[in-house]
Amino acid sequence: MSIVIIWFRRDLRLNDNVALFHAMADGREVLPVFIFDTEILQKLQSRSDARVEFISQALNALNERLKRRGSSLLIKHGSPEKVWQELIQSYQIGTVYANHDYEPYALKRDEKVGKLLASHDIPFHTFKDQVIFEKEEITKENGTPYTVFTPYSHKWKSRLAEASVKMLPEHNKGNWCQQNACIPSLEEIGFRQGGVKFPASAVQEDILTRYAEQRDFPALHGTSQLGIHLRFGTISIRQLLLKAAQFSPSFVNELIWRDFYQMILWHYPHVISSAFKPAYDRILWINNEADFERWKAGETGYPLVDAGMRQLAATGWMHNRVRMVVASFLTKHLLIDWRWGETWFAEKLLDFELASNNGGWQWAAGCGCDAAPYFRVFNPQLQQEKFDPKHEYILKWIPEYGLPGYPKPMVNHEMARARAISVYRNTLNRPV
Repeated sequence: MSIVIIWFRRDLRLNDNVALFHAMADGREVLPVFIFDTEILQKLQSRSDARVEFISQALNALNERLKRRGSSLLIKHGSPEKVWQELIQSYQIGTVYANHDYEPYALKRDEKVGKLLASHDIPFHTFKDQVIFEKEEITKENGTPYTVFTPYSHKWKSRLAEASVKMLPEHNKGNWCQQNACIPSLEEIGFRQGGVKFPASAVQEDILTRYAEQRDFPALHGTSQLGIHLRFGTISIRQLLLKAAQFSPSFVNELIWRDFYQMILWHYPHVISSAFKPAYDRILWINNEADFERWKAGETGYPLVDAGMRQLAATGWMHNRVRMVVASFLTKHLLIDWRWGETWFAEKLLDFELASNNGGWQWAAGCGCDAAPYFRVFNPQLQQEKFDPKHEYILKWIPEYGLPGYPKPMVNHEMARARAISVYRNTLNRPV
């Protein structure tokens, strides 16, 4: 008899996994497969990339659960197309199941794999799993996608009231292929451990309860830090939504932002390399490399900016309020192209997700799908006074704060703000 394959990608869990649910319901034996995609891995700057280590740990945890069912995870390392050619030769595959991915590379990958499978008469079924609403599910009355968050969120909430969002039951006794495959080590795929401590996947009710009041204060443990788990699917978005809806409308709003940016990327893939608003691609950035290096090192002389950049370098994470401040500083105060900052975050963030990272940076630069005007420029000093008034966050990451060794501000805020507004205004008013 033929088997079916569940292809794990951004959904590294057994519970509430839509593609897995359908694979188990198929009736045939299910072979679980994961591919370490060399086309992605080869582009990573560091061989101790903590995200690869996180995936490795998640795969080992997933494999332990499968072993209790008499099966194991088949892990391959290589180009997805070549791996699938090998799988087709090695197994009598009836159907392949996977969950949707909305990033341009993933869409091209799935198109190629789908064509390969179709050439062997193997159906390839994919499902919505990592977002609540996708594609054309949330659109304007005329069927076009929303490009401004507030009306999108209103429609999203109205649809949620109509939809029946629920978690799928886990098949504890399904028809798993009985096998005992070996899990490759990090070293075997060309990486090494970095010893990063990853946040837990548990949804903490006390965080949700106090989220609206504490989320903007970086010295507090006031955010969930679940981004990495949502990125790689070690937690279900439906599970998180159902929990958050009981305690925190503010947290639910952040989940809506996540859906929104995922669908902006899906509808408008040009945002990967260009401004959402094309006119902003004509901005004459200064792009001073020495200034960029000071920003990366957390040596700008603006304590909240520097603390955030040092936190990122040390932990692979940065508080969301601070992310907005450091991004605004780079693009507005230093007039450095938002794509430079986006690329740096993509390299360093544990919870890097293309859609949210791109959307956040374009929001900060004023060139994204946001209704606010371009002359919104955060004042780092005022942000510090408001959200870290006792300097608790700053002192944690800048031990020399207040001492002679700490640098003076590299740019005057009022001058930089006026300069940024002038550059943006002149760009937009300049004839094409």
